[in-house]
Amino acid sequence: MSDNPRLFDAIPRAQFDVPGRSNGLLDVFRWHYLLRLLVRTGVTTRYRNSVLGWTWSYVRPAAQFLVFFVVLGVFLQLNRGIPNYAIYLFSGIVVINLFSEGFKNATTSIVNNAPLVRKVYLPRQLFAVSAVIVAFVHFLPQVALLLIVCLFFGWIVHISVLSILAILAGMLLIMLFALGLGLLFGAVNVRFRDAENIVELLLLLATWASPVLYFWTMVADVLPDWLFQIYMLNPITQAVELFHFAFWYPITETTAELPLPPMLGINTLWTFLITIVSIVIGQAVFRRLEGRFAQDL
Repeated sequence: MSDNPRLFDAIPRAQFDVPGRSNGLLDVFRWHYLLRLLVRTGVTTRYRNSVLGWTWSYVRPAAQFLVFFVVLGVFLQLNRGIPNYAIYLFSGIVVINLFSEGFKNATTSIVNNAPLVRKVYLPRQLFAVSAVIVAFVHFLPQVALLLIVCLFFGWIVHISVLSILAILAGMLLIMLFALGLGLLFGAVNVRFRDAENIVELLLLLATWASPVLYFWTMVADVLPDWLFQIYMLNPITQAVELFHFAFWYPITETTAELPLPPMLGINTLWTFLITIVSIVIGQAVFRRLEGRFAQDL
């Protein structure tokens, strides 16, 4: 190869690729074989050298459920005000767990895979996407347990097409929202590790900022109408209510004190739009910062 620098000056700059840049989330489909490998690795290594193994996927939500049920259901007597409070509570907890694990793991996915990012080129979005999919795999045993309990209450008799659609919409909504926020905070976390602490605070608030432990009418009674509308347009709130609609409402008689959330279907469409916006913003920030990932790591 010639050492003449003029030779390189004669080559158009457009023929050079910027290192560390990609086509964004579109590359996830092109590199689907690598995505499968990352997901398989994430699933198989989580409980490596663990005595209980996959049992931990049941232990954590069960512990959360027992603590909240005893404190809120028994001590604060929400169990009396909300029929079948155990199912109402657990159907919200599984949604929060899916969001928490997906969002947190996507935030740390780039930093945790620093050796690969520094040495090998691959679309960095793969790490965030695989983190959310792994969270979904760990979510499945929890929702299966919820389904089994609901079957004992006669859920299969009252199930409808809308219930199935609500389950699918709730899962998709929460995964996309976790991915959008994970891309944003995951990119920022490479340079500023404070992002992990911010995410921890957000996850602490997520459980209490959604109708997981209480009924939505309790919020409507104290908030002004405009603020309540914002509350209901929170994608996490909407996903929780979709799971309540799918699992809790079919086995619970609707009353004036326990009505369906207002405009559940329309709000679902609006929250999907909000979720798409979060992905667009997260992807824009991610692509803006990914060129320095290797240097910052």
